[in-house]
Amino acid sequence: MLQLIFLSVLVGAAVGGQSPNAQFVQRTYGSNPKFSSDILEDATLDVPGLVTKYGYPIEIHEVTTSDGYKLTMHRIPYGRAGNNDPNTPRPIVFLMHGLLSSSADFLVLGPGNALGYHLADEGYDVWLGNARGNFYSRRHKTLNPDARINQNFWRFSWDEIGNRDLPAFIDHILATTKQSKLHYIGHSQGGTSFLVLTSLRPQYNEKFISFQGLAPASFFTNNDDSTITSLASMEGILEPAAFALGMGEVFGDRDFISWLIENHCSPGSILESFCGSLLVTGRSEYFNETMEPIFMGHAPAGASVRQFAHYGQVIRFGKFRRFNHNRLTNLATYGSFTPPEYKIERITTPSYIHYATADTLVHPKDAQLLCSKLPNLKGCYLVQSETFDHYDFIWGNRAKIRVYEKVLRLMREAEQN
Repeated sequence: MLQLIFLSVLVGAAVGGQSPNAQFVQRTYGSNPKFSSDILEDATLDVPGLVTKYGYPIEIHEVTTSDGYKLTMHRIPYGRAGNNDPNTPRPIVFLMHGLLSSSADFLVLGPGNALGYHLADEGYDVWLGNARGNFYSRRHKTLNPDARINQNFWRFSWDEIGNRDLPAFIDHILATTKQSKLHYIGHSQGGTSFLVLTSLRPQYNEKFISFQGLAPASFFTNNDDSTITSLASMEGILEPAAFALGMGEVFGDRDFISWLIENHCSPGSILESFCGSLLVTGRSEYFNETMEPIFMGHAPAGASVRQFAHYGQVIRFGKFRRFNHNRLTNLATYGSFTPPEYKIERITTPSYIHYATADTLVHPKDAQLLCSKLPNLKGCYLVQSETFDHYDFIWGNRAKIRVYEKVLRLMREAEQN
């Protein structure tokens, strides 16, 4: 029972090195791709299977971070529409998911709607990252993610995702494509990790054409949502309690989730409402309940408890700063007893922030606060809808019209500068 209570709090609180050793595997696809509206099939396919099903090329790239995590990227090098010559140079865009999510975030809406497919069809070389600890990046050179006693694999937050995972991804992409710059699109924690990277390693600002932040999580000064405040009150005991229970990982059991979807989450099932509660969404007018099995089939995709604890610290102390260990560990790690704040003033990438009125996780005023601190802000854009929420950026059935078309236009404008 204690574990169930602990997991329920985590679910309610979900907000979305150098010189890597890398290799990739390329998947082939048929000349007559199958176009299907089979929702349960899409829910149980992995990302390569999903992309292949809809007739897009897919590559699987693996990189190793400087601290030994083995990460997976998915690449759609070109789309189904227009020029599909693989040798044609294309502008690059890298997409990074939120907390408890994966590269599937940008694909589950399907061709014609999902951001990943849309950008590929518009002529972009699309790369999709998977942060350490999720379903696709759950490996390490020496650490065992399944160990119950030594849970060191899970001692990371989004600080390491920004400071170590993103450099590994970005360096590999640019080395593979032989280009010097790319676009970055991050939803929720995907935006957080970008802020971490470019503030801690400001030299990486020169590698980005633009930063498109879709409800990027950073400040929580104006947020009084009960879920957010409950996470803040637990930040000091969250990780110790989790490790004591052998739960450094949150929602990593994909076999259980697949079984739940196939057997108990179809429309009309007695557990349909419970399945929907795991999606942590406010059920805006843009949420299509018919698509619920697909969303749940790919999220949650696993994360570390420390990622939640780190957000809890930001909320509790009102500062966007590095992870607070203890005074001695902080001194050894940061050279001070308290963790330093991320230096937003170092982020010189042309930045475009997109936020929503009905977002209860990234409050509109907190998005505006981030905008006020970015030194090279190009635009702070409110989605023109009173009901568009945090998850509509990836799951909303009109996200393309409300957000993606504007993002594409702004990317093209940035390429001209």
